[in-house]
Amino acid sequence: MKHVRPSAALVAASLLLGATAMAQADPKKTERTWKSKCASCHGQTGKGDTDKGQQLKIVDMTTAEFQAKKDDELKKAILNGVEKEKSHVFKDELTPEQADALVGYVRTFKKK
Repeated sequence: MKHVRPSAALVAASLLLGATAMAQADPKKTERTWKSKCASCHGQTGKGDTDKGQQLKIVDMTTAEFQAKKDDELKKAILNGVEKEKSHVFKDELTPEQADALVGYVRTFKKK
């Protein structure tokens, strides 16, 4: 049996989103979810550079320190909120799969 190597892009995407979330995530829907539920505080690019984000002292999601956080930690923050930032709790509004997709979306903010 011949071994087929997955493409680098496929490997990277599966690491970012997890295999299950990647199979179910629709990038356009995830972007719309980000814009409707997250961008008012976190900004379009995750820098927290909105008026509301600055008022709440939202962290910059593009930093290496933030990007070093584990996916499970980010998912928990999305679903349960972050008290010090007074962030919204989305556990009753988003499915775990949507939260996984948002974690993958947040990973695209990583500074190069």
